[in-house]
Amino acid sequence: MHTVALAVTDGMLHLELSLAYEVFGGGPAEDWYELVLCGQEAVRVGRFLVEPERGLDALARAGTVIVPGWADIDVDPPADLVAAVRAAHEAGARVASLCTGAFVLAAAGLLDGRRATTHWAHTGVLAARHPRVEVHPDVLYVDNGSVLTSAGKAAALDLCLHLVRRDHGSSAANAVARRLVVPPHREGGQAQFVTTPVPERGDHPLGELFPWVLARLDQPLTVEDLARRANMSARNLGRHFRAVTGTTPLRWLLTQRVRRAQELLEVTDDSVERIAAATGMGTATTLRRHFGRTVGVAPDAYRRTFRARTRA
Repeated sequence: MHTVALAVTDGMLHLELSLAYEVFGGGPAEDWYELVLCGQEAVRVGRFLVEPERGLDALARAGTVIVPGWADIDVDPPADLVAAVRAAHEAGARVASLCTGAFVLAAAGLLDGRRATTHWAHTGVLAARHPRVEVHPDVLYVDNGSVLTSAGKAAALDLCLHLVRRDHGSSAANAVARRLVVPPHREGGQAQFVTTPVPERGDHPLGELFPWVLARLDQPLTVEDLARRANMSARNLGRHFRAVTGTTPLRWLLTQRVRRAQELLEVTDDSVERIAAATGMGTATTLRRHFGRTVGVAPDAYRRTFRARTRA
């Protein structure tokens, strides 16, 4: 049987650990995988006490090694864990991280020159700390063959189901998903779950501009309109926008239009055409194009996923 080893040490997140345990250790998966917990000693994971069955050296004898989320990304992962994960990969194991477990793989050098992801809130830190890693913030998981990473929290389940699908086919992954009462494959990436906050009012020159724009998203605003309102040149506006938001005025405006469209899809019965008009997109075709590029799924698919069930 294919051995799946879960690396268990202090500082792990219990949700990701539990998700992997449910996928590979229960139901039909019991016939396909031997699941083992590997660690140096009994550890506290959240409010739970976990007792590993084997030491970290057993990772090197597994077919697949899974590193759950790392609770505090500002703390270096244990050297023995990093060394064991590296040794497992060198021995030929497939290594997968869940959520912030990517920081462990990065510390082991397994993500250098590879595509990777992690929880959207920490992708910037991962990219800054490990510049040789090609970080993709908008995907649910990344499969490099022998090294895989997942985005945050529930995306760990997406990656685990993907591994089952790779090993035993779609019908097997579907069987596991039915047992867990989850979709066997979700559309899109984690961009659909990321909020795009507006910078708070402050002493920066754009503090009064943001609420003015948000109140007029249904209007055909231009960079010149924004610059005129902010009483500055278009070039100066662009410089301030990059300093405050990290992007250009037009890109920020488009993001706010898409964000408003998300809200309307969630809480109203308005048609896509009506939402396009209300968000300044003009036509349903334009809305679908920008929505798909930004969020990763079509408006209709987004509405099915996030529809607010406020009616009986």
